[in-house]
Amino acid sequence: MKVLVPVKRVIDYNVKARVKADGSGVDLANVKMSMNPFDEISVEQAVRMKEAGTATEIVIVSIGPAAAQETIRTALAMGGDRGILVKTDQTVEPLAVAKILKIITEQEGADIVILGKQAIDDDSNQTGQMLAALLGRSQATFASEVKIEGGKAEVTREVDGGLQTIRVNLPTVITVDLRLNEPRYASLPNIMKARKKPIDEKTPEDYGVDITPRLKVLKTTEPPVRTAGVKVESVQELVAKLRNEAGVI
Repeated sequence: MKVLVPVKRVIDYNVKARVKADGSGVDLANVKMSMNPFDEISVEQAVRMKEAGTATEIVIVSIGPAAAQETIRTALAMGGDRGILVKTDQTVEPLAVAKILKIITEQEGADIVILGKQAIDDDSNQTGQMLAALLGRSQATFASEVKIEGGKAEVTREVDGGLQTIRVNLPTVITVDLRLNEPRYASLPNIMKARKKPIDEKTPEDYGVDITPRLKVLKTTEPPVRTAGVKVESVQELVAKLRNEAGVI
């Protein structure tokens, strides 16, 4: 069984994003970048599936600039077998990503696509669902537990009301949530081995996909600075402020 794992290069989650002075977008100059945290979880899940004998090969895919090759290397050091970099310096929207991944999935003959439920830079939460629709496959989103058995995937999903367990037929597309697993740290020997693993370089044109953005960002602003709170002397004073000043009760 072949598993395809898309990964995205994003601003490191420990870094506070800054808006450009002209408000045209987020300033990425000299900012630490890393693999999207949800994608780390999807890579870990694929590696565990291979260790359990469920998966035979793990293919890592990233769509982005040349520097995204390092993100692929990180995934290969975690246990991926080989990588594909679709190189572009343009911003690629979820639909274009899904179209590229559809073609790669079909070319690779991947039985399962596992990806993070969303990227922490745009928070779109769209690519997995769009990919499943384009492929005509079953999908299981927000997975906190995955079991593969007998040509089916049993997935426990995190939903607003709690947990929901569903069973879907393979091939399928699975998007993962935070509590699925704890991603491993790549060891130094594995990092060295990852340097020798093959990464094929492609372009969106190789797949015949137009990545021209359909959306235009008009302005980007930072959230307003929170004002300091006030101390109250009693519950009665708190209730009065909530009623008369905040107007919430």
